[in-house]
Amino acid sequence: MRTRYILSEVGKGLSRNKAMAVSVVLVSFVSLLFVGIAALAQMQVSIMKSQWYDKIEVSIHMCAKDDLATTCNQTEATDEEIEAVKAKLESDQLSSYVKEFYMETKEEAYQNFLELYEGNPITHFLSEDMMWVSFRVKLVDPQQYRLVEEEFAGAPGVSEVVDQREIVDPLFSVIDKAKYISLGLAAVMTIAAILLITTTIRLSAMSREKETTIMRYVGASSFTIQLPFMIEGAIAALLGAIGAVLALWGGLSVMVDSWLADSFTWTRFVGTKELLIVAPGLILAAILLAAIASAVSLAKYTKV
Repeated sequence: MRTRYILSEVGKGLSRNKAMAVSVVLVSFVSLLFVGIAALAQMQVSIMKSQWYDKIEVSIHMCAKDDLATTCNQTEATDEEIEAVKAKLESDQLSSYVKEFYMETKEEAYQNFLELYEGNPITHFLSEDMMWVSFRVKLVDPQQYRLVEEEFAGAPGVSEVVDQREIVDPLFSVIDKAKYISLGLAAVMTIAAILLITTTIRLSAMSREKETTIMRYVGASSFTIQLPFMIEGAIAALLGAIGAVLALWGGLSVMVDSWLADSFTWTRFVGTKELLIVAPGLILAAILLAAIASAVSLAKYTKV
């Protein structure tokens, strides 16, 4: 009997305040959509860092023929200078920082260049003797690039020290900024959702004030009086959360699977697996948000 009554009251409340209920659904949808975007963006950064940071190399380019770098003076690195760099990389001083390294000869560099720019007219203007000898260094901790740079930058015969993180870090930065923007918008919309849910529940409680008064007189508990209103808010917020999950799934299918994944094949993007991790959190957050907002707003109108 009590369950039937509660469900009846929930139906009455939703039918009387259709416009407000739709508003709660929409604002919950938008706020949770931005929360989901921020969570997926964070997962994307973590995926890319785990994929690339272990593979990132520091390249020590030795002076090439007619090298314009200030440390080279247009003079090619000598065999002694190349051996000196190699010996330092093998030294005990750097053994705890250098995981492994290999030396790329001018011949290997030239062949790699031809493969990379196959069919490009630029290959006709470059010869093998114009290439530089390079050391490709993998670090135990890629974050310690500065230490290697300090050791070799400006050393005799060294043209430049290049960290591949300079290529991928800007992309990480863009994703991080998108995450923070999404979190900011989510915070604003969450506040709006709380205010709207609170207002909706209060209006619903005011419209049924006589009924709640009679229930108190006959001995109904505060929880029994509050529950229909709380369920109303939870249902509206839940519908918004489900809509946010579906929108995220559609966005991943259209933008990520059909566009980004084809354009950027060098990394893995977030997908359904990550969405299934985020979705339960969004749904739970919607229910808790509505329940808390409802309980707070009912304190006055049900005289708890």
